[in-house]
Amino acid sequence: MAVFERRAAVLMLLAAVAVVACTPAREQPEPAPSRPVSAATTVTGAPFGKVGDTLVQIYTLTNTNGIVAKITNYGAIVTELHLPDRTGALADVVLGFDSLDGYVRNTPYFGAIVGRVANRIRNAEFTLEDRRYALAPNDKPHHLHGGRRGWDKVVWNAKPLHPAEGAALELTYVSRDGEEGYPGTVTARTVYTLTDHNELKVDMQATTDATTLVNMAHHSYWNLAGHDSGTILDHELTLDADAYTPGSPMVPYGEVKPVTGTPFDFTRAKPIGRDLQQVGGMPVGYDHNFVVNGDPTRLRQVARLRDPRTGRVMTLSADQPGVQFYTGNFLDGSIKGKGGAVYGPHAGLCLETQKFPNAINVPGWRDQVILRPGREYRHAMVYAFSVER
Repeated sequence: MAVFERRAAVLMLLAAVAVVACTPAREQPEPAPSRPVSAATTVTGAPFGKVGDTLVQIYTLTNTNGIVAKITNYGAIVTELHLPDRTGALADVVLGFDSLDGYVRNTPYFGAIVGRVANRIRNAEFTLEDRRYALAPNDKPHHLHGGRRGWDKVVWNAKPLHPAEGAALELTYVSRDGEEGYPGTVTARTVYTLTDHNELKVDMQATTDATTLVNMAHHSYWNLAGHDSGTILDHELTLDADAYTPGSPMVPYGEVKPVTGTPFDFTRAKPIGRDLQQVGGMPVGYDHNFVVNGDPTRLRQVARLRDPRTGRVMTLSADQPGVQFYTGNFLDGSIKGKGGAVYGPHAGLCLETQKFPNAINVPGWRDQVILRPGREYRHAMVYAFSVER
């Protein structure tokens, strides 16, 4: 951690010099005695293009340690996140595109907030209050991540925030009654906070004017060695999950099974690639919902991910019952990402905390995803970043 701290100190000094150079003396803030100069924590916006006639912005969040996150209000997408390794060298650890056009033309859900209902709904249909609803089968024959134009493909309203703990961006979107086949008008809110403790917090809320379904998820593809560094198969993963929900294929049918003695056992840290071939699938890889241990309504640790090459570590906490672990199986090398990087199979992984997939069609699970007027959907995630030697 000493290298990380020296690197952070240099970045803070450079930020302070830049502020002095461009700010009139009468506007220079007084340094707080108990924390670094507050001007080192910033949120700035810039044009990112247009979707039709709608202007899209990209926002840069920087904390006092020099960690940088970039977020666009198209799809509420995290486009970049730069973290130091054990030598202090920074790398962008999320997959994505250099331009807005890449996100509009391609749909791997890189970095997005997906909804109204994340993951799959079997046969793209459900019944709610004695009425049957038919949805778009955009993952034939199933419905996936909110449909053909889910929340990852719309422009959210954005507002920078300046909480005491770091830099933040609030994004809001109103999903009208009937959008993608869902009932009720839903008002959704997401707040990203980059804290001075090197955390990325994702707080999601939603309300509705009529009974509907809501299951929001954050869908970053992580590669702690760098987005352009190859596969994540040597990353070491621990999941705080003693059980998973098998499906046929990839859509749970209501059963919960223990992970003990199966390739789904990540209760102790192991390389992701160790048991990959035993998982099967076409293409091969993990794309499964795990049942997170503990109270499903309380914030608790979900996963720990470590890259042995760089020493970067990510710990995820959340207050949801499940987490979808996905190893980028459908990345086939046809997608060119940032800096010309080609994303092939297993170039990144997703850890999507969530309600259970297809919950609305499983009697014992359906109440997880039903949202009624007067109630609020809430979903908190905390990604904490550190470095090991």
